[in-house]
Amino acid sequence: MIAAALARRYPLIICDEHQDATVPQEQIILALHRAGAHLRIFADPMQRIFSSSRQAIIDAEIKRWTDLKEQAAKFEELDTPHRWANTNPALGNWILEARATLRDGGQIDLTGVLPNGLHIIRADNVARAHGQYQLTNQQRGPLNQRMQPLNSVLIVAAHNSTVSSLRAFFNRSIPIWEGHTRDALDDLCNGVRVHSGNALEIGKIAVNFVNGVAIGFTASGYSRQLLEEIGQGCTKARTRKPATIQALGRIILDEPNHCGIGKFLTTLRALTKEDAAFASIKIDHSREFNDAVHLGRFDDADEGLAEIARRRAHARAPIPAKAVSTIHKAKGLEFPHVIMAACDRNHFSDSKAARARMYVGLSRATESLTLLVSHNDPTSLLRT
Repeated sequence: MIAAALARRYPLIICDEHQDATVPQEQIILALHRAGAHLRIFADPMQRIFSSSRQAIIDAEIKRWTDLKEQAAKFEELDTPHRWANTNPALGNWILEARATLRDGGQIDLTGVLPNGLHIIRADNVARAHGQYQLTNQQRGPLNQRMQPLNSVLIVAAHNSTVSSLRAFFNRSIPIWEGHTRDALDDLCNGVRVHSGNALEIGKIAVNFVNGVAIGFTASGYSRQLLEEIGQGCTKARTRKPATIQALGRIILDEPNHCGIGKFLTTLRALTKEDAAFASIKIDHSREFNDAVHLGRFDDADEGLAEIARRRAHARAPIPAKAVSTIHKAKGLEFPHVIMAACDRNHFSDSKAARARMYVGLSRATESLTLLVSHNDPTSLLRT
């Protein structure tokens, strides 16, 4: 009855960016179609960011798209790179060819003549710690030279940890684009829903959140002692830095819920600015951090999260002229100049998910694209 009523009210339904639709969302539009509505579906399966690396889930997503195509009365593919028509058509044609190559399981050839605007820099990650990204001074020189004249640039990488490391790599002068999703905040709310009232578990949730949006809040320096203090009731006599950590723990003990976490975060942020013992903690995702602080001002965490998300959707924070981002959060963005860091086997394996991620990264650029390609461990998606 509902589907029939909606189909009469909306006889033509246009679905954009349908590659991101969930199974229930697709079931809804197909129900409307069965009730008489005409559907026009726009999608690019190569821009799908898979929610899981499990092959069975990826295969099911691909099959769902194939089944949808087979149901269509008509199916067409765009073969003109319209986005680049007024900026760099040659680069647009190359990216369109790269899309087909990735889709069909091939290697993007970087050994031949490259289009104007496509730059390749040989750059091997020499960082020893897992998840970090660093280049030698010799390798960094061409990158600095490439970036110097650019007033607007987006640096993308496949992994969250690499993006955080790139923030430090550029001396924290380029902000992280946080996008419109808040994964760490969602995890915080999910944890609070289960463990509200349990001070030690709420402390762990707070620690995990801070580690998700900041660097430097290490176990040896802060979080291990914080959780020990909470577990022991913050009763032992402390001085100096241990006393400050104990005071943070007492905030969680007094209010073991989202409100306590909000006060804990507010205090921690002040300490990073005012106390030299906490200066090594750097907040990279300041918007998400602020959202968690604001969450503590609502009586109910879930209601607060919904209201914060609503406000964020309406506010639509402006994108910085220069930014570092995961490829996932850069999806939908366009930048004149894009640099893809860490084009190596660790960041891009030979899988359907990695191929889609590679294409999303490539297609963000409208004027120039720079690839930092590993010499010692290049991704098999590129022929170098």
